[in-house]
Amino acid sequence: MTDAHSDLITRFYQAFERLDAEAMVACYSDDIMFSDPAFGTLHGQDVGDMWRMLTRRAKDFSLVFDTVRADAQGGSAHWVATYLFGPSGRQVTNDIQARFVIRDGLICRHEDHFDLWRWSRQALGTPGLLLGWTPLLRNKVRAQALSGLRAFQGQ
Repeated sequence: MTDAHSDLITRFYQAFERLDAEAMVACYSDDIMFSDPAFGTLHGQDVGDMWRMLTRRAKDFSLVFDTVRADAQGGSAHWVATYLFGPSGRQVTNDIQARFVIRDGLICRHEDHFDLWRWSRQALGTPGLLLGWTPLLRNKVRAQALSGLRAFQGQ
């Protein structure tokens, strides 16, 4: 089972490298729960739409992943994405640790952990440096991320 879980996680990131959101979403259960510092917690269709939005809007994107580990319940991976952040046009290198819960051969829980202050310094420049550690900026980043997702879904 651990090989199957490792293969599933690897397949997810290989699809992400190709910016193939549909192949990524195919690795998820219908009741997927995703969380990260930027979007907060998303469920079901919102998770797939988040990846569709991010892959379609990706500019100067590259991804590397490593340290895929798996056990009977799920697994983990380390990944680094480099891209241009849309609103500012600034280059961001985001270093992320992911954890997964896998049920019936599909990912049912996906948690990405990264340093939002580090991300905001790169993406937002001086405002991110000065305010990136505060709840005010964290809440603003989350609100903008969710607003962008809702706008994408309304297209």
